Amino acid sequence: MDPGRRAMISGRKSSPRRDITAPRRDANTRISKPQRPSQPNSASAARHTYLSQDEQSQRFVADEDKFVLKQSKKKADIRVREGRAKPIDLLAFNLRYIDTDRDVFDDNDTDAEINVPSPTTVIEALSETEATELDAEITSYHTLEINARNREYWTALRTLVNDHRMKLKPMGPEGRAVNAVTSDVNRILGPKTLEQLEKLEGQIQGKLRSDEVIDTDYWEQLLKSLQVYKAKARLQKIYDLMRDNQLKLLAETDPEKAAELAAGNTPAQATLKDQPAVPAVITRPKPTVPPSSNTSSLPPGTARFAPSTNEDFSQATKALYEREVARGVNEDEEIFTAEETVLSTTKPQWADKYRPRKPRYFNRVQMGYEWNKYNQTHYDHDNPPPKVVQGYKFNIFYPDLIDKTKAPTFKIIREHGRRKGESLAPAGEEDTCLIRFISGPPYEDIAFRIVDREWDYSAKKDRGFKSSFDKGILQLHFQFKKIYYRK
Repeated sequence: MDPGRRAMISGRKSSPRRDITAPRRDANTRISKPQRPSQPNSASAARHTYLSQDEQSQRFVADEDKFVLKQSKKKADIRVREGRAKPIDLLAFNLRYIDTDRDVFDDNDTDAEINVPSPTTVIEALSETEATELDAEITSYHTLEINARNREYWTALRTLVNDHRMKLKPMGPEGRAVNAVTSDVNRILGPKTLEQLEKLEGQIQGKLRSDEVIDTDYWEQLLKSLQVYKAKARLQKIYDLMRDNQLKLLAETDPEKAAELAAGNTPAQATLKDQPAVPAVITRPKPTVPPSSNTSSLPPGTARFAPSTNEDFSQATKALYEREVARGVNEDEEIFTAEETVLSTTKPQWADKYRPRKPRYFNRVQMGYEWNKYNQTHYDHDNPPPKVVQGYKFNIFYPDLIDKTKAPTFKIIREHGRRKGESLAPAGEEDTCLIRFISGPPYEDIAFRIVDREWDYSAKKDRGFKSSFDKGILQLHFQFKKIYYRK
C-alpha cells in the first residue's frame, strides 16, 4: 500500500520517505523535490462515496425485483397445481420450460405431467375486462424480467392480448373498414414464417417511404396487422421449444407416456396441445376397474375415477372445454369434480340410432368463510375459520345435441325420503343432495353431489345467479343465501 493511501485510511498525514541513494545537494546541483503521492481531495472522496452508495442502491433494487419475480412465479405454480389458476398463472407456468433463471428447487417431480392450455387458447377465451386485467399483469412480469427470451415471450403475449381486446370492442366505421380486408390480410400474412414476415415488414416500410402512388391506408393497416402476426409467429417458436423441453422432462420420469404423446406427431406443438387440458389436474393413469365390475357399487363421489368408454371427445366439445379451462379459477374457487353414478335401469330409446356419450364439463365450487355465532366467538379475520362451500358454477358441454331447440334441464334429488328444508345430517355437518342434468340424444344424464342449502336467485351482480343454454354450453351458476348474524 502506498504512503498516500495509508495516510487516507489511518487519518494521519505521512511525510515522504527520503531516498538514501539520492546524491548530496551542493551549490552547483539542483535536486528536484520528491513528488508527494497524489491524494484525493474532499470533493473527489465524497464523489467516490456517493457512487458507491448509488451502486449499492441499484444492486438492492435489482435483488428486490428478482425476489418479487421469483415469488410471483412460485405463487403461480402453486395455484396451477391446486387447480385455482388465473390466466396469468397458466402463462407463467408454461415459461418454466425455457426459463434459464428458474430455481429448480421450486419445481415438483410431477410438473411435467401437468398440461395447461396454449397461450393463444388462454388469450382467446378472455372477455374485454379479463384481457385488460391480464395486460396489466403481463406488464408487471415484463418489467421485472431481465432474461431476454422471457421478455420476448411477455412482449409477444401483450401484443396478442391487446389485439384480442381491440377485437372485442364495438366496431365503428374504421373498424368495419378494417374488418373488410381481414380475409386479404390473413391470406397474405397467415402462411408466412417469422423470417418472411420480417422481410415483408421492410418491404412495406420502404413502399410507405417511397414517392410511389399507393393506397396508404391499406398498407399502413397491413403493417399494423403484420406486428400481430409477428408476435404470433414469435410466440409459436417459443411455445414449440417449451413443448419440446416438457416432453424431454416427461421422458425422464415416464418414458412410455412421453413416447405415446410424441408418437405420430412430428411438430412439437401437436404432442401435448391436442390433449385435454385442466389446470392442476395431473395426467396420471386412472385406476383401472375390471370389466366385470359394476360401477354403481363404487363409493359415493368416486365414480369419476372409473374408466369411461363413452366420454365425449369430439372436436366441438374439446374447443368449448379448453375455452372454459382458459378462463382459469378465481382465488375463492376450486375445480369441482364430485361426479356421481347415474343409476338407470332402462336403455334410452335412441341408443340404437345415436352413440350414447357422457357430456364433458368444467365446474367450479366457490369457497368462503361463514361468520356464524360460533365462528365469531372462536375466530377473527386474522385467524379465520375453515372455508365452507358458498356456491357452484356448472359448465356442461352439449355441442352435438340432436335437437338444439330443447335445452338440457336439471333436477334436485334428495335421498332417504328427505324433503326440502329437512335435515338428517349430524350436528356440525351439512346435508347433501344430487343435482342431475338431463338432456336429449346423444347425451346421457350426469349427476353431482352438492351441499343442500337454499339458493340465492337475486339479480344482484355480486350474487352471480345464471341459468342459460347458449352455443352448446349449459351454465348454472348460483350461490347460497347468506345468513347474517348480529354481533
